[in-house]
Amino acid sequence: MAEHAIVVTTTDSEDRARELASSVINAKLGACAQIVPITSVYRWEGKVETDPEWRVEIKTAADRVADLTDHLKKIHTYDVPEIVVTPIQGGSAEYLSWVVDETRG
Repeated sequence: MAEHAIVVTTTDSEDRARELASSVINAKLGACAQIVPITSVYRWEGKVETDPEWRVEIKTAADRVADLTDHLKKIHTYDVPEIVVTPIQGGSAEYLSWVVDETRG
């Protein structure tokens, strides 16, 4: 199993994305969060919707993923928030070490 992961969520405003990102970093559940504007096309309640959203990509240690997921579910404003975890299979050893260091109390 990978020792690091990227956890992705989306939200409906840049301000809310910043709040999610700051909350995660302040709680030491992620080392870094990046905010990217996107357009999402999805089906909701039987209708196809197209909306601007902001993707929040959080780099974290694998052993923090469960707590991070719980945290996002508690603070998110969506009924069914997107929370997707992708293992990091490689990268800069120094950066990945920093990710672990920043997710410790």
